[in-house]
Amino acid sequence: MNEEDILRHKGVKATPNRILVARELLRAESPLSLSQLEERLSTVDKSSIFRVLNLFVEHDVVHIVEGGDNMAKYEICGGEDHCSLDDMHIHFYCTECHRTFCFNDMPVPKVAYPEGFAVRSANYMAKGVCPSCGGLEES
Repeated sequence: MNEEDILRHKGVKATPNRILVARELLRAESPLSLSQLEERLSTVDKSSIFRVLNLFVEHDVVHIVEGGDNMAKYEICGGEDHCSLDDMHIHFYCTECHRTFCFNDMPVPKVAYPEGFAVRSANYMAKGVCPSCGGLEES
């Protein structure tokens, strides 16, 4: 699906700024922060990007990834209707180069929570050193 189809499917009107933000998030190889989006979308002011992101969160267009650098990052939710744990995957934050990697083929593990708890979101972030920065496999 392209960005306009995603927005339409989630019940969000496809305005130019919303299309630009969604397109940039779709192009990204990893979740993006507000400041990263601001750098990439220099024609759109920060407050407009912030409003778009808040709308996207409300309509399950994106989910928030709490990055290893204590900064909220955003990525397009692949879920059909609402974001669920089944739509989320593991992320890795490199403490050397400060990049966040998506492990799309590694779903967030299922955990048995105590009775009465209804989990709607999970943030599974591993931290360490990526291969480019000299990370070695554990033995």
